Amino acid sequence: MPTISIIIAIYNRKDELFELLGSLSRQTNRDFEVIVVDDGSQQTLLPTVENFNDILEISFYRKENTGPGLTRNYGARRAKNEWLIFLDSDVIVEKDYIQNIKKNIKTTPCDAFGGADKAHRGFNLMQKAISYSMTSVFTTGGIRGSKKAVSRFQPRSFNMGVKKEVFESVGGFSEMRIGEDPDLSMTLWEKGYTTAFFDDIGVYHKRRVDLGKFSKQVYQFGCARPILNQRHPNFVKPTFAFPSLFLIGYVLGFLEYFILRKGFVLMFYGIYTFIIFFHALYKTRNMSIAAMAVISTYIQMFSYGWGFLKSWFLLNILRQKPEEAFPKHFHK
Repeated sequence: MPTISIIIAIYNRKDELFELLGSLSRQTNRDFEVIVVDDGSQQTLLPTVENFNDILEISFYRKENTGPGLTRNYGARRAKNEWLIFLDSDVIVEKDYIQNIKKNIKTTPCDAFGGADKAHRGFNLMQKAISYSMTSVFTTGGIRGSKKAVSRFQPRSFNMGVKKEVFESVGGFSEMRIGEDPDLSMTLWEKGYTTAFFDDIGVYHKRRVDLGKFSKQVYQFGCARPILNQRHPNFVKPTFAFPSLFLIGYVLGFLEYFILRKGFVLMFYGIYTFIIFFHALYKTRNMSIAAMAVISTYIQMFSYGWGFLKSWFLLNILRQKPEEAFPKHFHK
């Protein structure tokens, strides 16, 4: 039976940590260890962890702030088991999460794996709307929520498993602070390792509840993508530029409308809005969520698209190095 170490890198988020540890304490299979690494939080997290000392095999470490990637590496070096499972601190897992991971590892040979990203029925309306915009086939191509959406799955750190020996062989997460998880997945591919998607290990990801914070987050994701394209040119896809084209098209559509008095381009955005609304309504069965999903989708596309455009221009036209153009994206 495969042995598992769960690593949680956390900065503040005391309440979310309690919920995550609570969901881990209810697992049907309790044969695993948990390593919580406090990345220099301003909140005191040790008492939260101590609540589970008698329920879980759990360890707590505190270190200076370096960002999520290096903090996960810190936890991985202290893990004693064969498989490392990385979970974001703002997720909740089902009670059969560990059981299903072990079952899949035994039946699906791989070096790393990931699972879906979904919204819990207890999440508020905005969280569900943002979850839709981040996982829908009409926004991100469904890459975070469906095995059918991709030919080769790219595990993300909110729900990622990797063999410890494989993780160590590639040096763990890189110096990137943003985009460090797709960077690791593509590094694994380049080294000849395999990844897999497990259908039944989805996590409930709370995400941002504030549209302003959500906009900043996906903007940073957009900035990171051209950096990743430079680091891993063999895995560049034309679809990465779709949000930028979406943004440019929207601006051109308004120019066409006000200058030429025609709305041909904007008509396509009207159709897209119609598709998003009714697809979200079909998925969520809630009119309010569907309406919010339209707003969060446009925020996602515009913010990511602008970040991608800015990063692409700085890196490819001005020929700046990624560390110069986006110093906050890298560990010092």
